[in-house]
Amino acid sequence: MPNKAAVNTLNVSLLAALLVGCVSQPVQTANDSLPLASYQPTVITSPIAQATAEVSPHTLWVDAAIPATATDLFIAQTGWAIQDSPQTSACSLHVTNENRVADWVYALVAPFDTITDSVNGETFKNRWKNHTADFPVKTIYVAPQDLSFLSAYLGEADTAGVKSLASDKILETAWKDADAWAIIPFDQINPEWKVITIDHISPIRKDFNTRDYLLSIPLGLTCSDKSNLPQDLLANPLGNRDANALTTVVMTGVTAMVRGTAYEMEENGLTYPDRDIRSWLVDADITHVSNEIPYWPKCPPPFKDNKEQDLVFCSNPSYNKLLEDVGTDVVELTGDHFIDYGADATIYTLDMYKKLGWKYYGGGYNRDDARKPALFEHNGNKLAFLGCNAKPPGYATASATMPGAIHCNFDDLTSQIKAVKEQGYLPIVTFQHLEYYAYTINPILQADFERVAEAGAIIVNGSQAHQPHGIEFYKGSFLHFGLGNLFFDQYNEGFPTRQAFMDRHVFYKGKYINTELLSMMFADLARPRPMTDAERNDLLQTIFKVSIWPFSPITVQEPTQQADS
Repeated sequence: MPNKAAVNTLNVSLLAALLVGCVSQPVQTANDSLPLASYQPTVITSPIAQATAEVSPHTLWVDAAIPATATDLFIAQTGWAIQDSPQTSACSLHVTNENRVADWVYALVAPFDTITDSVNGETFKNRWKNHTADFPVKTIYVAPQDLSFLSAYLGEADTAGVKSLASDKILETAWKDADAWAIIPFDQINPEWKVITIDHISPIRKDFNTRDYLLSIPLGLTCSDKSNLPQDLLANPLGNRDANALTTVVMTGVTAMVRGTAYEMEENGLTYPDRDIRSWLVDADITHVSNEIPYWPKCPPPFKDNKEQDLVFCSNPSYNKLLEDVGTDVVELTGDHFIDYGADATIYTLDMYKKLGWKYYGGGYNRDDARKPALFEHNGNKLAFLGCNAKPPGYATASATMPGAIHCNFDDLTSQIKAVKEQGYLPIVTFQHLEYYAYTINPILQADFERVAEAGAIIVNGSQAHQPHGIEFYKGSFLHFGLGNLFFDQYNEGFPTRQAFMDRHVFYKGKYINTELLSMMFADLARPRPMTDAERNDLLQTIFKVSIWPFSPITVQEPTQQADS
């Protein structure tokens, strides 16, 4: 006769097998564009317990690969209770596109002085799995918890090239390594990183689409009863990147719609100069323009060449159509030439800006008006623009009764910076300062820029430069000593004056998190265009060589030549 114990064991095994076929298992539905094929979510291993246990509808088991920050956000939103096992939970949270309730965004980052801007998605995936695959750097650093999470999504990493490192060590290690990048969560991006685009997609840009991005990890729910699924999160998934908390600011260099620039505008149309770079300006949430020149209805016609020695400038009021077309939000008035056509023209210009609803700073109807900051609030980010003319007082005429640009009083400026900061604003300070024709950082500028950074300025910008200058990271602040021209006619005054930057600064949840350098080359006297890859690489190499970086300071060099505009 069969052994009774053996029969009982067989019967239990058959019953368990039948129940396995009746209990629904987690289903993984992958978007073909996302690399989920290598990931297998944890499945329920005890169907009898699952079938007989009483499970609360708002209980959750979480895959161990998911970071605690993602779990905490889900719990804070839903109030659900965490359970130790899937058998005692109504739902399981894991990496999957099915029933997507969260997207966790990561960024591929490099030290800011990196020349490379973008990598191909396939190239990145190959490099993740094989350290010998072609890639710009030898090592990619990832924090331990993030490495587990990314591996659940991308597949196991080749640890010879993808290395685990404590998150607070990654930035300094990558800077000192010189052959290393990193992958970090979006909410850990800071200014000293350069965000490398993947397939030209960047999480710090406004046009970012979570679903199109390789390093956006989907989190989904598997529930024994689909009625437990939170419909609000299915419609609006959670994440560590909130588009409604992001603000972009584009800072620009010299604008002076006179001489050859004005001539080309008359010949080719008033918006001719922005034809190739307009999108960079209008796409920003706040667009800054430093217009040095007053408008005046009786302004004489422009001339094409720059041989005339008279440096008294004005612009026809119709030329303001160009600044309207680029979406100007704030006008800096620290320029040397703001009072060139007298008080009447200066007041006429201020009246024009007020009628358009534009904010201005660094100049005004009088000294009190000129020293006022231009204040903005956007997506919860509070920004204050302040500025002054740091040249001898003759360039800045604003007084108790006289309109014009305001001369720098550093004691007053630092007090203003501290005051707006106490009100929750992030101060952006711009200077009309010493003009010189060299890429290097002038020690005179460096001292003044660092002084206002010490007072709390988070961005310090040189608006006077007719060619690009170096950059410095100073105690968490971004100092750019000169961007070059935006709309000004120095095409024939040397190759460096044909080069220029716009700086796109990114703010998130009340913090300054990053900057993108947008590089331009002038095509003629009026029109800048985006640089080619070769032109951009050449400029970045030049600027990065003379800049002052965290963890690797260099000696500041004297400028080779000085001049006024």
